[in-house]
Amino acid sequence: MTDVPASASPRAFVSLIGAGPGDPGLLTLRGMQALQEADVVLFDYLANPDLLRFAPQAETIYVGKKGFSEYISQEQINALLVRKAQEHGGRRVARLKGGDVFVFGRGGEEAEACAHAMVPFEVVPGVSSAIAAPAYAGIPVTHREAARSFAVLTGNTREGGAHYERLSGVDTLVLLMGVRNLDQIAADLIAAGRDPQTPAATVQWGTTPQQRAVTGTLATIADVVRAAGLEAPAVTVVGEVVRLRDTLRWFDTAPGFGGPLAGKTVAVTRTRDGASGLSDRLRARGASVLEVPLIRFAPTARPGELRARLRDLSGVAWLLLSSNQAVSSLFTHLDALGLDARHLAGVRVAAVGPSTARSLAERGVRADFVPATPGARHLGAGLPAGPEEGTLLHLTSQVAEDDLQRALEERGLTYEREELYRTEPAQPDDLSMDRLRGAAVVTLASGSAARHLAALAGTAFRVAAMGPQTADAAREAGFTQVTVAHEATLDALAQAAEAAIQA
Repeated sequence: MTDVPASASPRAFVSLIGAGPGDPGLLTLRGMQALQEADVVLFDYLANPDLLRFAPQAETIYVGKKGFSEYISQEQINALLVRKAQEHGGRRVARLKGGDVFVFGRGGEEAEACAHAMVPFEVVPGVSSAIAAPAYAGIPVTHREAARSFAVLTGNTREGGAHYERLSGVDTLVLLMGVRNLDQIAADLIAAGRDPQTPAATVQWGTTPQQRAVTGTLATIADVVRAAGLEAPAVTVVGEVVRLRDTLRWFDTAPGFGGPLAGKTVAVTRTRDGASGLSDRLRARGASVLEVPLIRFAPTARPGELRARLRDLSGVAWLLLSSNQAVSSLFTHLDALGLDARHLAGVRVAAVGPSTARSLAERGVRADFVPATPGARHLGAGLPAGPEEGTLLHLTSQVAEDDLQRALEERGLTYEREELYRTEPAQPDDLSMDRLRGAAVVTLASGSAARHLAALAGTAFRVAAMGPQTADAAREAGFTQVTVAHEATLDALAQAAEAAIQA
């Protein structure tokens, strides 16, 4: 354990969280709560990055270690954990670890580092892959008729010998981190007295859409794994319980498993605090979802001018809202002024599409006009307004396209624009960028996302666009493989992502 300063900040606190084996649904409720409270999240290779959506405002730091190639040493992680907790008078740090904190996760060393530095901490146990991966493969580690005991072993030979001769009375053996050494482990177990014909199974990426499992015997499992091309992360089970897989298989035979996007990574570009409804729809199709925040919303650079305009809406015939964020920001500013939806009485409100209209309805305002085809140009072409009616006030960001303005001014209407919020580029972490480059398709919900993706990672992607306006922005940014959702809904965008992969 590395030496760290023996001084504690009064607000410093560390949550050591078991992230579970891969399925984000297996995170505990306390783990989710601790992530929501975190100022900083340190996460490793086996912690599903999707879980970071529970900490949208936190600083995230990848400290992953994979196989024998260490991105960062354990001593460095210990020191970083303490340092981040003690920064700025004390911060809440979430350490997100794959599986369970104390099952071959070196969580004990991290807890010791906190204790040595007098940093308060908690341990949030997680579902260990040692039991979850076999369970998702239909293999119970115990069974009244087949196994009354089990042992969990590390297969990492660098951690030292496992003393297999001491395990002669244990019915089921579960090996973690052993896929590379499976030949030697099997030989050692047989030499220690284990029957070569004992059933064995190896499960790769257990509990995820990428799960693969093979079966054999202790004498053959290494060859079977090699022939199937299975690699880490994988769990190997040795024991009579493996015979139950044929009867108890459930996950990899379920209707949603092996769906049209099975084994494919779909990148969902969204704001850091955006909803993950699209991700849920993609996972239902079998996809591995990577949520990548490419843009973030910031306050307007002209709050005084904006609020003065909102306070006095005289002469405004229509308010034009072209995004969900515009609706959210509008009501945030009204609240700051001590106003609410009643302030909009006498002003008609137009929404660019059904999603924006729903956001308005949730706040008690029914949109007076929504174009049949979502999009700024369609809003401008179809808005039922005449030149004599007054000003059409567009509340939007500083980077909104000018399609709406052109369409309205071509009709001789009086257009005014106010900066309601700012759209700025976000910088994903290195791990997200690496995974993004390997995505089979990237979803785009706005022109801003298309431009930021092109600037960050180039245009050599298949993209699925939410509507024709976003598709046009993507093409202008240089993307050539563009599939357009047939309507501006999350279901349609998920279908477009599927179509993009199959194209």
